[in-house]
Amino acid sequence: MDAYRIDQGTKVILDDRMADDTGEFSSKSEAKKETGRLNERLQDLQDLLWAEHQHRVLLVLQGMDASGKDSAVRHVFAGVNPAGVKVISFKAPTPEELAHDYLWRIHRHVPGDGEIAVFNRSHYEDVGVVRVKQLVPESVWRPRFEQINAFEKMLAEEGTIILKFFLHISKDEQRKQLQERLDDPTKRWKFNPGDLAERARWDDYMAAYGEAISTTSTPWAPWYVVPTNHRWYRDYVLSSVIVATLDGLKMSYPEPLEELEGVVVK
Repeated sequence: MDAYRIDQGTKVILDDRMADDTGEFSSKSEAKKETGRLNERLQDLQDLLWAEHQHRVLLVLQGMDASGKDSAVRHVFAGVNPAGVKVISFKAPTPEELAHDYLWRIHRHVPGDGEIAVFNRSHYEDVGVVRVKQLVPESVWRPRFEQINAFEKMLAEEGTIILKFFLHISKDEQRKQLQERLDDPTKRWKFNPGDLAERARWDDYMAAYGEAISTTSTPWAPWYVVPTNHRWYRDYVLSSVIVATLDGLKMSYPEPLEELEGVVVK
């Protein structure tokens, strides 16, 4: 999975990166079988994380419309105990949120000990969408790169493991996905005409996300650019990175508070 990890200082040009990569897999069924195995391991690791209660895990998902952020969460965390996992979807800021600094609403939702928090969109909207739509001037959004790096470093130094994923879909695959929403009556409710206006700004978004990833991929909060044209491979990549990271924590179940040898439940 290191092929998708962005090293600090790497200049990322998203159009140069493959969105339809399938790695070593020649078939969807083979990948889904391996993803199922990883999901079972993730269930065990999440249970360990919650029981040990010493680590916090923050997962950030960003991507263009139709890249499948919602479905990625459903598939990767299928069967995982929801008690220790929370998913936060960040929409347009509310009046209350706009009355504070842009990181205020983000900080409120970072995970606590034993928790996994999944951000569906995140503080990166504040260097992406606001830039493309010119909601704030460059003098406002550009300093945010340094602020975000400092914010994430503080979280990491306080014990939060941070993994950031950009779900990289090609423009042509996005067109297919959006058309599918229109053509399928059961999916038409998902279609938002505003998606077409965003699609018209594709190049601007690619430039904005590319610079954001280039500037904010750090050793303490790395970015992964995940090929997403094949959603089954996207799920495999996400699961692989998350499981490998949690395995690396070398967690163990805590010892009981008292000696339980000989205790019998009657």
